[in-house]
Amino acid sequence: MLPFAQFPQTSRSQIRYVLTDIDDTLTCKGRLVADAFAAMDKLKQANCYVIPITGRPAGWCDHIARMWPVDGVVGENGAFYFCYDERQKKLHRRYWKTTRQRHTDMCRLDTLRDKILQEVPGCRISADQSYREADLAIDFCEDIPALPQKDIHQIVDLFEDAGATAKISSIHVNGWFGDYDKLEMTRLMFKERFQCDLEKIKHRVIYCGDSPNDAPMFAFFPNSVGVANVLDFKDEIDSLPAWITQNSGGYGFAEMVNYLLQNME
Repeated sequence: MLPFAQFPQTSRSQIRYVLTDIDDTLTCKGRLVADAFAAMDKLKQANCYVIPITGRPAGWCDHIARMWPVDGVVGENGAFYFCYDERQKKLHRRYWKTTRQRHTDMCRLDTLRDKILQEVPGCRISADQSYREADLAIDFCEDIPALPQKDIHQIVDLFEDAGATAKISSIHVNGWFGDYDKLEMTRLMFKERFQCDLEKIKHRVIYCGDSPNDAPMFAFFPNSVGVANVLDFKDEIDSLPAWITQNSGGYGFAEMVNYLLQNME
């Protein structure tokens, strides 16, 4: 990983899409910092597209798509994307699975939830679970004392033994039934909303993240960036970002944006 301060001017001038994780990428200690929110607004003013790509739930993403300075949001690790049309005053919701399929999946996840809580003492259901439509989020450090790595990996194993996909974020283990992830829904969003083939324009995209569930995005985008706290997971991430900021969390994101916009054409 190279310092983002060395990101070349030739690459900066090509960037038109900034994709970003939320938890511990736009936030610090669980709070969205003003610097990060202002940085998103600066990007919009510079005619860049801004799209959070998050594990957070549908209920939160409804708010984000409507009220943040963004062009859409991918949520629950790729279960859907939401985009708000200001002219039509309408929120467009696009899910990977049908309503019936999501209902069936959630019933299966309810059974798995009970098994995980029984076999991994100390973990909890995420406080935002009530607002989810497609996955189960197990809290391992957000609102509880941090669990050891062996317990976190046991949660992953329980998901996978049941045939579910499981990804570790900086705060949760998220599990779902389906072959989608952050990257696959991002591909679909670019195709349907921006009429773009993501493969052909990926050099015009920056993806910023911090944890293991960002690995598919880090691997795909040549201009991938980790905020400084990505180092906390350097041994857990299959594909590390190409670049890294000096600062952590939302302050690292703001650092990246300020440098990116310095000489952007």
